[in-house]
Amino acid sequence: MNGDFLSLLAKSSFAAGASPVAAGAGPPPLEATTVFAFHCAAGVLVAGDHRATAGNIVFSDRTEKIIELDRHSLLAIAGSPAVAVEMARTLQTAFEFYRRSQFQPMSLPAKMRALSRLLHENVPATLQGFGLVSPIFAGHDAATGRPSIYFYDPLGAQFEAAAYAGSGSGSGSIKSVLHFLEQWGRPKPEEMPLAQAVCLANRLLLTAAEFDTATGGVDPAGGDFATVKLLDADGVHAISPEEQAQFWREAKP
Repeated sequence: MNGDFLSLLAKSSFAAGASPVAAGAGPPPLEATTVFAFHCAAGVLVAGDHRATAGNIVFSDRTEKIIELDRHSLLAIAGSPAVAVEMARTLQTAFEFYRRSQFQPMSLPAKMRALSRLLHENVPATLQGFGLVSPIFAGHDAATGRPSIYFYDPLGAQFEAAAYAGSGSGSGSIKSVLHFLEQWGRPKPEEMPLAQAVCLANRLLLTAAEFDTATGGVDPAGGDFATVKLLDADGVHAISPEEQAQFWREAKP
């Protein structure tokens, strides 16, 4: 049979737009969007908005998208929240089982491979248009002593991000701003102290929300802050709304 996989896929019932959901036979899939991570002076900051959408409908503005897998790794989810959360629970169980059975934590490469395998196993749902997941993974490497950022495509391929990564519908605006700051910012994001980095994370989401209706649920002036977690050599630290409010008040206009 002639033709490559993608050309054959386009002729099959699994082609994009040919699924029951895409054809209008069912409700639009629920999606969680706009998460990102970047290096700051304190470690790796992972942040996300709170909005989940179903087509053009705002389903929720209270969605949590930054999930702690263990003491030294975080998963930021974009795409189908049901599938992504189930992946996170599977990884949490696998990491804890390995720690208890082997009397040591799983290595960072093994953790990354475990996530790749779950994404690869999810390819049939991705092709049918209702289970796409495009996550960001942040993990601390005991060998190097520093945290790293990795992003994945929906098929399970992983890529290390040198300075930042983003996923979801609003990530384009966020990555554009982070690129500008990395090139010409004073200070650069990787040089920012925690308080300044947290304020930047909220401002990035406000910027994305101006151009993307699927990004939202963040309004510092009204007391609604992003989900923000820090990963450093000591582990994962959640930045509470109270801490973010204090940073926001103390920030210069």
